[in-house]
Amino acid sequence: MTPDEIAQQMTGGLTQAEDGRTVAFLPSPMIQNHAAFLHRTAEGSLICAWFGGSLEGKSDISIYASVLRKNASSWGPAQRLSSDPDHSEQNPVLFQAPDGRLILFHTSQPSGNQDECRIRMAEVVNDPIDPTRLVASDGRYLDLPRGSFVRAPLMVRKDGAWLLPIFRCVQRPGQKWNGSHDTAAVGISEDSGRTWRLEELPQSTGCVHMSPVSDGTGRFTAFFRRRQADFVFRTDSTDEGRSWSVPVATDLPNNNSSLAAITLHDGRIALICNPVNHEASSDRRTSLYDELGEDDARPDADPAGGIVPVWGVPRAPVSVCLSEDGGKTFPQRIMIEDGPGTCLSNDSIDGRNFEMSYPWLLADPDGSLHLAYTYHRRAIKYVHLPAGWDRTGTGD
Repeated sequence: MTPDEIAQQMTGGLTQAEDGRTVAFLPSPMIQNHAAFLHRTAEGSLICAWFGGSLEGKSDISIYASVLRKNASSWGPAQRLSSDPDHSEQNPVLFQAPDGRLILFHTSQPSGNQDECRIRMAEVVNDPIDPTRLVASDGRYLDLPRGSFVRAPLMVRKDGAWLLPIFRCVQRPGQKWNGSHDTAAVGISEDSGRTWRLEELPQSTGCVHMSPVSDGTGRFTAFFRRRQADFVFRTDSTDEGRSWSVPVATDLPNNNSSLAAITLHDGRIALICNPVNHEASSDRRTSLYDELGEDDARPDADPAGGIVPVWGVPRAPVSVCLSEDGGKTFPQRIMIEDGPGTCLSNDSIDGRNFEMSYPWLLADPDGSLHLAYTYHRRAIKYVHLPAGWDRTGTGD
């Protein structure tokens, strides 16, 4: 589909496909829509949050959300949850705190300078005048170092501490950020989000977008996107996130694009991603923000002491990958949608971007699965897979 054809589909209406899945393109007034995050409310509604604007890194990028009410036939209109005219606000994460508050975490950066990013948190409530609408407080920045980024949901330890997965975009004096020294970390709050401290993960350079899951016994496993575009990496914690093992490779390829993982009701781990890596294509681009057109004479960060990041590997297909050994291997990979995945441009209106990326997933008690992902940088696509979705696809 062309960008205009995609826009015509962005009504939020649910349509039923022949294979039993339900599909929708979420409504949005913005040209670019990216980085979906799904959250289920206590009453059974779904909230999808993402960022939208003209181009990633521009200061008109803000956080938006749409709600699919229980038993509704359409997603509701896009609702703007952030507004900072001086920063690009990206990567929303919704967290239901133990005290019942719904909290929005998101990144806030000047232009393409991820190493100057700060994390902001704000409470989200129903509008007292119109209960069908969501409103967010002004919020505040977390007391964490600049360059801290989020993408995955928080976990709560048995002692009540909040664990926020973070990746650090490390500053290189006089040089532009390009991902060459990014590392993984965990933000920890022991006072319900009022104050935070940062704990780095050992030997994690290149590991970002930490996505943790729990087996319910105090053991956590987390999975990483890799700047090297080689494989999904994993780390384990046997003490509820107080310490982590050195990240190691799984058998899942990774293209330096986002992923998400959950534990299913039967104990298996489901991970959604683009299971391809740099060996699949020679496509390359200079950096993530090479289209902003801003005057910045600084050189790209020197990879010395870090890694050489790989950008531009196609972002397709979207697949749900299943593991029965705690995330070491993922032999069953179920393709949700395929395409060229071309991502050499972030532009959402010239028709050159074909990525299907930054997917998210939620499981229902009935065995069905909710998915959301970026579609050609123009829209957020929602897919609901009925129970039995995991009985097809045997690997690749």
